[in-house]
Amino acid sequence: MGRMILPLCPHPHVSLSSYSTLPLKQISIRKIRNSVRALSITPFEMEQPMRGRALMEFPHLLAPHKDLMVGLISALDKRLHRHLLPSSATVPPEAEYYQNQSGASQGSLCINRGIDFILASWLRLSSPTGAMNITNIQGYLKSSTDAPHFQFELVQCSPTYFIFFLDLIPRKDLVLNPDYLKTFYEDSQLEALRKQLGTQVLEAKPYFSSSLYFRNVVSPTGIVVSITCEDGGTAGRAEEIIRDNIEPIANEVLEIWMDSCVCKGGTTTAGENERDQLEKRDRMIKSRAIEMDLSSSMPIQFGQEVADRVLGIIRGVFRL
Repeated sequence: MGRMILPLCPHPHVSLSSYSTLPLKQISIRKIRNSVRALSITPFEMEQPMRGRALMEFPHLLAPHKDLMVGLISALDKRLHRHLLPSSATVPPEAEYYQNQSGASQGSLCINRGIDFILASWLRLSSPTGAMNITNIQGYLKSSTDAPHFQFELVQCSPTYFIFFLDLIPRKDLVLNPDYLKTFYEDSQLEALRKQLGTQVLEAKPYFSSSLYFRNVVSPTGIVVSITCEDGGTAGRAEEIIRDNIEPIANEVLEIWMDSCVCKGGTTTAGENERDQLEKRDRMIKSRAIEMDLSSSMPIQFGQEVADRVLGIIRGVFRL
């Protein structure tokens, strides 16, 4: 069956008049606030919707780690900016950057709606043994296409130890859908990129999450590794690996996702039943991601008020 082409039309202007014919009790306060934010968007935000001030600063990261994040966000901006609403239309200033009372734990959040949404975030989490920096970019597509989602995460646990996760998250069972496997994972050469990292970086070892659920979500070509610069390893070696090995692979996988998934779309035109299945699967993955990664750690690191504010925005975008 031919591949579906996913239309990428510039988003329509948002107007408060679209709510004027609704009964008052049906008007969503969240929709009104989002409309007001959208009406105040500047021309710069329209051209570079992912360039949140706090997000792009990335304090505390190793220099190549920061350059990698800025590069990935710039690539998304360049290709998709006409199809994304600026983050300010979804994320209020108090959630764009946040911290705990001492300032030891910090975070920033950028969410752009459009293709469905792109979420980029940075977290610095404090602990008695040091601080952990987590950078994350997620690209989610709508249920009108079955094409995979994009997932990038680089966790800097220390100057010489980090965890790297890069994948196109499958949205169908790969055993029951061999054409899907061939289209997005065999023909795309993702397996060659996974092997490339293992060959070039001898310090890279497979990372096995304690969550069996997480292991089942990752594709066969997903990169999930821990990298330890041991035997006198220094931050210089870690920077070299990020700059020379991780960055080019991450950029290539992102380009594959934008070319093969965002622009060309899925393997079929999703009917109503298939859309329901895609939405159900997506919702379960999103829900478990919040449950496993954020629901417990955010209140501990930032306090309940800040955690509720930030997680409330994410849950809203995730439609949970």
